[in-house]
Amino acid sequence: MSRGSSSGRTPRGNNSNFGGKSASGRGKQTGGKAQGGKSYGEKPYDKSASGKPGAKSNSAKSNSAKRNTSATRKNSERAFGKERFGNSVPTNYARPTQRARAQARAENQAAREVNGEMQDGIRLQKAMANAGVASRRVCEEMILEGRVEVNGSLVVELGTRVDPAKDSIHVDGMRIQMNQANRYYVFNKPKHVMSTMDDPEGRRTIADYFKNEHHSQRLFHVGRLDYKTEGLLILTNDGELANRLQHPKYEVPKTYLVQIPGPLPRAVSNQLREGIKLEDGWIKVDDLKIIATTPKNVMVEVTLHSGRNRIVRRMFDAVGHPVQRLVRVAVGPIQLGDQKQGTIRSLGNQEVGHLMAMVGM
Repeated sequence: MSRGSSSGRTPRGNNSNFGGKSASGRGKQTGGKAQGGKSYGEKPYDKSASGKPGAKSNSAKSNSAKRNTSATRKNSERAFGKERFGNSVPTNYARPTQRARAQARAENQAAREVNGEMQDGIRLQKAMANAGVASRRVCEEMILEGRVEVNGSLVVELGTRVDPAKDSIHVDGMRIQMNQANRYYVFNKPKHVMSTMDDPEGRRTIADYFKNEHHSQRLFHVGRLDYKTEGLLILTNDGELANRLQHPKYEVPKTYLVQIPGPLPRAVSNQLREGIKLEDGWIKVDDLKIIATTPKNVMVEVTLHSGRNRIVRRMFDAVGHPVQRLVRVAVGPIQLGDQKQGTIRSLGNQEVGHLMAMVGM
């Protein structure tokens, strides 16, 4: 299967999200890689201040230090590949203070004195590296910096052992995925595709795009998009996460781009923000922004956490602006970006961690 934002299968789906632009209305996120300093080559017999050939000069030592620093930086940047912590998905995580780390260190030492050294399981840094967080050396640095929690307790010393099948590990406030059998995908659903794995009427379904994956992994979709609605749909074989993402208790926000007949009076947008009454009760948007206007149409970005059936279409029908086109561009922190219609991509470790944190996992 070919995945990614710029490639993949596109059976009968066009290559645009909304008017030929990124469906999120935002620019591409970049990995934000730091640029290392230039490393200049050294001559075989560079002269030092003493004038003796073969002796390293201050300049040579400086260049060597620069190369070491650059190598360390590049090694750190390999954590999560292009989705380094805090880059691919925004996070408000605040690292523990020096006092908190000192307290955690004392608690770790006291626990070892009472319970002794744990011999079962594997070392924490190895478990993190196996989960794809970073190299083992970088994982050790994360632990010492106070960025790792095990079962809710801060760990700041090396040597801790964990059981990946039982223990929960959080890095920068995000849970890392230890179960390698779980799979998480984002599908950009085209128009006129059913959000089911089978349709008695013979219409196109999600299964037409997930033939191999569905049969081998028994995937199911998180929520639905109606027949005419396009955009982001999450599929997974992780039943617990899927159930929590759909549960009203967690109020997971969903963001849509909505094209409606214009103009849109301020009184109507205020009405949607304050709440309107539908046949199944009151409803209001969490956020509403006008993205673009033309003499005939308006493009609006709407965010709400309700999972009611066809809720966006029914809301705009109720205020006299029937939806002409509807695209879901985000579910919680997961964004569609410039992913082409009909294509599939695997969620990154950091993205899965953010989803889990949002629903208390």
